[in-house]
Amino acid sequence: MDQQLQLDQQQLVSAWQERLPSFMDDGDSFSVQADEADRKSMLIHFNAAGRQSYSLDFRCTYVDSREVAVDLVDVERAGLHTDERTDAVQQMAQRYTRQIHECAQALKDVTNP
Repeated sequence: MDQQLQLDQQQLVSAWQERLPSFMDDGDSFSVQADEADRKSMLIHFNAAGRQSYSLDFRCTYVDSREVAVDLVDVERAGLHTDERTDAVQQMAQRYTRQIHECAQALKDVTNP
């Protein structure tokens, strides 16, 4: 039986901003912000390195102290909404999803004190 998850959303956002770069590829950039609609969620925006100018937005929601649900919310290319079903986008989405999960595991000391 899992305890009710008690998270300080701002503390969590700060921890993610600090730890996530260590899981990312060189040249990629990101931002993390609290999801105002859900205190267990954060919005993570990735800017992919390279000339393609892709950006991907994810919602990361804590299911419990160790596990997150990751949803791809939006994909843009050069500032315009683009099809998220292309192979290139799917590969990037899988890579970023894996990085989010790895970061969540690394932060379990914050979420499960």
